[in-house]
Amino acid sequence: MGRRLVPLTLDNLPDLPNRCRACVFWELDPVSSEAAVKAGTAALEKEAWISAVLLDWGSCGRVAYVDEVPVGFVLYAPPAYVPRSTAFPTSPMSPDAVQLMTAFILPGYQGQGLGRVMVQTVAKDLLRRGFRAIEAFGDARWKEPACLLPAEHLLAVGFKTVRPHPTYPRLRLELRTTLSWKEDVELALDRLLGAVQKEPALRPL
Repeated sequence: MGRRLVPLTLDNLPDLPNRCRACVFWELDPVSSEAAVKAGTAALEKEAWISAVLLDWGSCGRVAYVDEVPVGFVLYAPPAYVPRSTAFPTSPMSPDAVQLMTAFILPGYQGQGLGRVMVQTVAKDLLRRGFRAIEAFGDARWKEPACLLPAEHLLAVGFKTVRPHPTYPRLRLELRTTLSWKEDVELALDRLLGAVQKEPALRPL
């Protein structure tokens, strides 16, 4: 089984699942996001966001392939590039952290270590660029797949709560800890990245 991880670009953006390819939950503020979905321009807005971040900041994601089949991805960027992040009651992110926006692994490919490899690849990339941590907004009341990852699962893979909240705690993972994960963390991470499976409803924060 051949597997590889490559940086996300406009060329391989179509390899993301359709529901993620046209989701702009994180890339736009809540009002603009809802307007783009209603106007049917979400996919174009996603392309524009990826292009702008690539030009200004650099790589902001990884796509995982197994035998040349796209099976997962992870998306991340400094919070300044993530308008939705300011809408959360536990913002702002720490100045030394990059935001883990969302991630996904197809169900048939979970439990094979891809989650660990994806996050370790991101960690190495960000460490080279001078960042110390990844932070994420978790959903403490997570019940169904959505753009927010379950807070419970984030905690299971090593994130620590840095600002508690009954619904949207902010969690942090020190990047150096990801380079020596054990098998139990790897399995938990695969479950975590498999949690995002469909485009969420745009619910108010």
